[in-house]
Amino acid sequence: MNKYLAELIGTFWLVFGGCGSAVLAAAFPELGIGFAGVALAFGLTVLTGAYALGHISGGHFNPAVSVGLWFGGRFDAKDLIPYIIAQVIGATLAGLVLYLIAQGQAGFPGTGGFASNGYAELSPGKYSMISALIIEIVLTAMFLIVIMGATDKRAPAGFAPIAIGLALTLIHLISIPVTNTSVNPARSTGVAFFAETAALSQLWLFWVAPIFGAILGALIYKVIAPEKK
Repeated sequence: MNKYLAELIGTFWLVFGGCGSAVLAAAFPELGIGFAGVALAFGLTVLTGAYALGHISGGHFNPAVSVGLWFGGRFDAKDLIPYIIAQVIGATLAGLVLYLIAQGQAGFPGTGGFASNGYAELSPGKYSMISALIIEIVLTAMFLIVIMGATDKRAPAGFAPIAIGLALTLIHLISIPVTNTSVNPARSTGVAFFAETAALSQLWLFWVAPIFGAILGALIYKVIAPEKK
């Protein structure tokens, strides 16, 4: 149970920190942190969460990562569904807490997009569904390659959270204009419930593409860096 709670808390931290920075601070009048600030916030949540909780649960905080690590032979199948459930609960709780904070603003204008992911009219840059599929698959695949490489027993010990956090920062710097960046189905789900847009109707893409990309990334890593028996 401890590892499931760690995944819940870690995913809560990721969504609250990353999406919270987007909802509360990205466009704050004159002092907004912008896309770069939001990207850094997501990276910092993973970095700090992995150091704090990684020794308990492995620090996945992302259903796509759990699936990819299972496919790559790094994660036990019996824990896959409980991890995903814990991650989605944590993300949704973060969305709820963030909503309670946001609606306390004087003259609350509504949630709007609420840092949700989307394509076409819901994409920040109005990118198509195909563009969204491609970028989410490619970036999640690269994310898994970084994760598997950084946590490989042949890699330098103790630095994995730094590499993974910086990779997530880079991923957001690339793709916020396209999809608002998911690469994490739980992150997409947790805030979609509170958005005033059609985010829930597009949520399927942000489950399918990251999970497919994670499996692809795990497969690529297994091919290029097979473990010696």
